[in-house]
Amino acid sequence: MNIQPQTLNATAPAKRARDPRLDFFRGLGMFIILIAHVRANGWANWIPARFGFSDAADMFVFCSGMASAIAFGRLFVDAGWFQGAARILFRIWQVYWAHIGSFLAVALVLLTADSWLGGDHYINGEIPLGDILANARERLPELLTLHYTPPYIDILPMYLAILAMIPVVMLLAKINRWLVAAFMLACWIGANFLHLNFVGDPRTGQGWYFNPFGWQVIFFTGFAFMRGWIPAPPVHRWLVIASVAMVIVALPISCQGGYSCYAGYGYFPALAEIQDHLREWWTEKTNYGPLRYVHFMATVYLAYVLAGERGRNLAGPLVAITLQVGQQTLAVFLTGLVTAQIMGITLDLIGRNIWTTALVNLAGFAVLIAAARIVGWFKRPPWRSKPASAA
Repeated sequence: MNIQPQTLNATAPAKRARDPRLDFFRGLGMFIILIAHVRANGWANWIPARFGFSDAADMFVFCSGMASAIAFGRLFVDAGWFQGAARILFRIWQVYWAHIGSFLAVALVLLTADSWLGGDHYINGEIPLGDILANARERLPELLTLHYTPPYIDILPMYLAILAMIPVVMLLAKINRWLVAAFMLACWIGANFLHLNFVGDPRTGQGWYFNPFGWQVIFFTGFAFMRGWIPAPPVHRWLVIASVAMVIVALPISCQGGYSCYAGYGYFPALAEIQDHLREWWTEKTNYGPLRYVHFMATVYLAYVLAGERGRNLAGPLVAITLQVGQQTLAVFLTGLVTAQIMGITLDLIGRNIWTTALVNLAGFAVLIAAARIVGWFKRPPWRSKPASAA
């Protein structure tokens, strides 16, 4: 994560060497999110969400904030606010159609599986396709206007809404950076105390599962680090001790209740009660509970320390692969949404044991790696470096 003082300066050159820490943790998040999206996946018992108050979604949003600061923040300074806002609008347009396309691709997989296997098991599963198809006249307009965000494909709408906040944040930063902090706090308070959210299902009145007014706080924390609005934290013994203590305290509490992570200490009813109590508000995911934020920042700090200055401790072939995946997160994430459904269907057919689960998960990893390399190749086409031939 690029949080060194010299690279956080908002007046630094626009072009600089890519810091491997950001790409590494984005790539790591993509693998974890894939595991979490596969139905009844035994490997999901070992993802970070089972051992703490935060999870890979936090990593995805935080790193997206940092990446957005790189991609768009400098543009507001160099080209002006209107040019920057226009670039954000274009990105929103791209991500919106990525969201719609991912829904159609996942729907095709599930419909095809039911067609081949018979029945309607998958279209009436996690994503209520049966309801959408039966009530297409109502549901499709709601889906296209983001008034209806079905489960499983509900994180990109949150990202769209937060992207739309960037021009506001950059305008406030021109006046006074403390106004950015006030804006972030006001949105978070609105989400957690005033029920500020968008409607995610008009029939039930349920809001978006990932409330952008709550989740923006972690996005813009990453954004602020990368813009230099928040100084890089020092590597200090007491900060390390406090962060480790936070992680250790959260570990047994987070592995109780509805999850069986097989961490070795078993199930304790008292810890499960603490988990349920904390989940009511402190670690709540939809509106982004405060203890969730503290836990995630503790893990970020430890990752920052362990990675070393500019990621000098990140080395080896697995790191190189993870870096490639982290450089193409949107394409890899969309690929993972579809791949996870195919993986779940495959496990349903061949059965779940230690070997089949490992085989399917590793195959899914291979798909993500291939997607990252293919997209990377298209972004760096060899014909660009060749002189144009005579007509």
